[in-house]
Amino acid sequence: MVGLLHRHGPALRPGLAALLLLTATAGCEGALSTVDPAGPAARTIATLWWVMLAGAAAIFALVMVLLALPFLRRGKDAPEARGIKVWIIGLGLAFPMAVLAALLAYGLTVGERLLPRAEDGAIRVEAEGRQSGWTFRYADQPGRSTSGVLHIPAGRPVDVDITTGDVIHSFWVPRLAGKLDAIPGYVNTLRIEADAPGDYAGVSAEFSGIGYAGLTFTVTAHDEAGWQAFLGDDPQ
Repeated sequence: MVGLLHRHGPALRPGLAALLLLTATAGCEGALSTVDPAGPAARTIATLWWVMLAGAAAIFALVMVLLALPFLRRGKDAPEARGIKVWIIGLGLAFPMAVLAALLAYGLTVGERLLPRAEDGAIRVEAEGRQSGWTFRYADQPGRSTSGVLHIPAGRPVDVDITTGDVIHSFWVPRLAGKLDAIPGYVNTLRIEADAPGDYAGVSAEFSGIGYAGLTFTVTAHDEAGWQAFLGDDPQ
């Protein structure tokens, strides 16, 4: 491998640099990091990301080997036709197809597990996106609403019914779950859950007009005492 990089480094360097940059960036932690999960849904998505990265890296490595072989054999006798078929058909086609099929099956299985289920007894809240900001309403407290901050109990599943009062928005709390669009006339439900109390940053990940980059919100997860105190407050 060292000899290969030494002889053909310029040809392989851009791809290797891109792979290293992607891997290094993925390791970053932060308020909007998808690979720094703080809940079961986000953990499942992060695991899916790493599995897909590993599969893509395996295919990438094979392609680089196939790309390097002609250079390594330069000046030597042409390989036998049977050998070519093994490399091109057996590895160049069959291996990537098998990996992609496995990744697809795994992704579909994970997606099924992430779907909300009514029998789980999850808490329900409503998130309404507008160009002026996000408003949240609570099924357990009719008439209660908060703006810009969604309050949830830590350690319990919460089903967020996402809708919009104007244009398309997208509800996304990277450390708690995937993102889901808010579409006029429809209600999409997303399950989120926080492992521990704390504040988790959320964004509207869909262009919705001028100033959409500032259309952010916060999910505040409470411990049991804090959640009961929130429920006991007079509705705003």
